[in-house]
Amino acid sequence: MNKLIIDAVKDKIFFMIINNNTYSVTHENSKNNYEKLMVLIINFLKDNNLEISDIGSIYINRGPGSFAGIRNSLSTIKAIHMIKKIDYYCFSLKDFENENDIKYENIPHLCSKFKLKKNLIKPYYIS
Repeated sequence: MNKLIIDAVKDKIFFMIINNNTYSVTHENSKNNYEKLMVLIINFLKDNNLEISDIGSIYINRGPGSFAGIRNSLSTIKAIHMIKKIDYYCFSLKDFENENDIKYENIPHLCSKFKLKKNLIKPYYIS
């Protein structure tokens, strides 16, 4: 099943689909894009001939980073989980501190390796 990675805590909003191939896109990190985050996700999936029901799990960066990015991305994913019952994993790059060469493509494997719990939100904000 397809995996969706979302990172909205940095300078850009980043999406990646992992299946047999990987597809990614970035968007400006702006208030306007935060307000339409779900639309951006749906459009990204459509551009890759997928629907939300084709996603088996979602991996979302929980910080540290932008408060607005964390808040909006986590609430969007929580809503998807509640409606579509898609499991999600909240990761922080700090969870993988001893790993070399961390890439988005490796996030699902790293979440499994470090036994990150699914459907658990623990944001990590910076001040």
